[in-house]
Amino acid sequence: MPALVWDQVGERLYETGVDHGVLYIPDVTGVYATGVAWNGLTSVSETPTGAEATAQYADNIKYLNLISAEEFGATVEAFTYPDEFAEFDGLALPEPGVAVGQQPRKMFGLSFRTRLGNDVEGETFGYKLHLVYGCIASPSEKAYNTINDSPEAITFSWEVSTSPVPVTGYNPTSLIVVDSTVVESADLTALEAELYGGVGVANLPTPDEVIALFATP
Repeated sequence: MPALVWDQVGERLYETGVDHGVLYIPDVTGVYATGVAWNGLTSVSETPTGAEATAQYADNIKYLNLISAEEFGATVEAFTYPDEFAEFDGLALPEPGVAVGQQPRKMFGLSFRTRLGNDVEGETFGYKLHLVYGCIASPSEKAYNTINDSPEAITFSWEVSTSPVPVTGYNPTSLIVVDSTVVESADLTALEAELYGGVGVANLPTPDEVIALFATP
């Protein structure tokens, strides 16, 4: 068996950045049938919770650990957001330019891209697509400050919780991640045509549909 070697050329990997944000609006059947570009994303922090061990004792010893269900959440920060996001942020628009707050919050889908870099190609090495399902945005604080000699743009922030969706052969999930440096480029192009509307309307395919795109013939 060969000895382990660290930090070889081309294997010093890192992940950075966030871009290509898309908001997906579900139709009456719950299918994420319409995608809208989300400009101005500054960060998306993935915050899974759960999967905590609870010790069980028997015969005067630690007998086993029971693991709680894992849930996926995120914090989304941006300088702006699509007009279509209003209904998912608790706003109703009875007339153009008029918003009514404290309305029921609806479920949406989200995708964004992070860049993969290495010591040879830098940030052009590749990227990951993050697909998030069953999102609900919680009410968030918005701080409006006076303009001064050190002006800063307002950053909006939303805490997002999720409800997992079915995946054949696996536990339900709220997150699918696709690595461009591993999958076939033609399959990746087909997925991006769905996500970004290369042929038809931009939409968020189900986890089963995503997996089927990359299935080995």
